Amino acid sequence: MAQATPLMPHATATWLVDNTGLSFEQIAEFCGLHILEVQAMADDLAGSKYTGRDPLHSGELTQEEIARGEADASYELKMQKAPVEVTRTKGPRYTPVSKRQDKPDGIAWILRNHPEISDAQISKLIGTTRNTINAIRERSHWNIQNIQPKDPVTLGLCSQRELDAVVAKAAKRAGVTESEAPAEEVVVDGRSDKEKLIEELRAEREANAKAAAEAAQEAEAEAWLEQKRAAEEADEAAAPAPEDAFAPAPAEEAEEPVEEPADEAGEDETPPA
Repeated sequence: MAQATPLMPHATATWLVDNTGLSFEQIAEFCGLHILEVQAMADDLAGSKYTGRDPLHSGELTQEEIARGEADASYELKMQKAPVEVTRTKGPRYTPVSKRQDKPDGIAWILRNHPEISDAQISKLIGTTRNTINAIRERSHWNIQNIQPKDPVTLGLCSQRELDAVVAKAAKRAGVTESEAPAEEVVVDGRSDKEKLIEELRAEREANAKAAAEAAQEAEAEAWLEQKRAAEEADEAAAPAPEDAFAPAPAEEAEEPVEEPADEAGEDETPPA
């Protein structure tokens, strides 16, 4: 099992370089650093300057352990007291300032898609208050017009594992368990890879043949339509124009009456006296 490293490895390494005669390799091994990092600290070439941290004060090392290491360059320092792991205390979830404006969108998404989750669970998951949750639920939030439901995982407000755990816990409390859900029938395909490949090739060949037949039918129908249109155009060209069919027939010229010549002899005769 790997040995625990100091709580502040770089600061501890800086103190050991300045206050002990330990080798760079011993310090690097104890602090979990690369030997070149320790050498850069000793040569004052490190990019960051660290304030030394005394491992004797924290109990991670003792003066006797340091003396053993100084006496034997191949001796590996032993951690005397491992640093206490910092655990998160109870309270609202911390959210970075840059993402706090996305909280209402994440709350609206949970209320819409997972109404079975309680307000306390939402408050702990997102890091908000019950007043905010109630305001969004009742649509009385001051910015309700601009709130759009978005997945809190996508927004970075929580992890997918945390969301799944909360949903599963809420579903179990509501009585909706996976065992009650209808089990999907699993179909096991016992065919070999070769048979599957042959089946796929056969289906692809049939699909190509069907597509070619449909294309031929479409081409034939299009040719028939072209022939029909050409025949209709020819018939229209041969038929008389509608204006000529309904034009009135020309009127026959009326015969002029022929005047018969008057009897000249009768006209010259004078009536008898």
